[in-house]
Amino acid sequence: MDEILSKLLHLCDSTPVFAAAYDSFDRLRYANRAFRSAFFLDEEEAPLWSDLMRRNFDAGRGTVIRNRDFEAWLISTQSRRGKTGFRAFETDLVDGRWLWMTETVQGDGWMLCIASDITKLRAHGRSVRQDRDAAIKASYTDELTGVANRRFVNGRIEEMLRHSDFKIGVCGCICVLDLDNFKYVNDRYGHQAGDAILRDFAARIQRQVRRPDCFGRVGGEEFVLVLPNTSASEAELMVERMLAAIRISRPLKERADFSYTFSAGIASARHGTTVADLFARADEALYSAKMAGRNRIHLAA
Repeated sequence: MDEILSKLLHLCDSTPVFAAAYDSFDRLRYANRAFRSAFFLDEEEAPLWSDLMRRNFDAGRGTVIRNRDFEAWLISTQSRRGKTGFRAFETDLVDGRWLWMTETVQGDGWMLCIASDITKLRAHGRSVRQDRDAAIKASYTDELTGVANRRFVNGRIEEMLRHSDFKIGVCGCICVLDLDNFKYVNDRYGHQAGDAILRDFAARIQRQVRRPDCFGRVGGEEFVLVLPNTSASEAELMVERMLAAIRISRPLKERADFSYTFSAGIASARHGTTVADLFARADEALYSAKMAGRNRIHLAA
């Protein structure tokens, strides 16, 4: 077995095809020679994907990122990265090369990335394909916060329910998150401040989302977490950490003492559950959290 593994690793290092594997926390766990060369990685490095992208962006190398605001690009990209079992797309490098990349994601969140250099093969129509990919991305993205929108979130819920095996136990749940007293905040501080708070909330929550999970804005001050293979009690622990992170946030520079909170309702998937049923139960739990004083979590019955 060791001999076979050694042979496979040697073959991977010999191919011009780029290959890399990331764990469920999006930390690089393997990269062959071609991948390390293209993305400026030393032999023993194992950075988080976000740190690798940030480092190369600051150095003006690696993947072309057309958004000058790297953090905004990162939030938007992470809200969709690794959320589906398989994805294929084109991307370009600062050195002029054009890649066809695939991402294959397992149920536990590990991701295999394979890319081929197609610079000479598919130059014709590149701008058209770029425009198409940008349009697809926009159709799944909330314009204000950069995270996933209702359409993308609903797709992930449907996928979770479709792949759930209710005979073997935990199948997943959703959490509906709603900012507390947001209308009052908008009325008192203005819509510009309200938008800043929504962006702050989205950014802080997105940083704590696991690879298999999905986080998005579904309307106004309401957001949803989709948590496959997660029990309600596990989800509650995750959201408790998020509550703590939001409590210490001070998103308004001109009002250093301003803080805000959110409430959450959690509902677990059951046999025969539909997307509408799951939302209704989570909304009912959210309403209970609001009535109990806000800034807290309730679980659906």
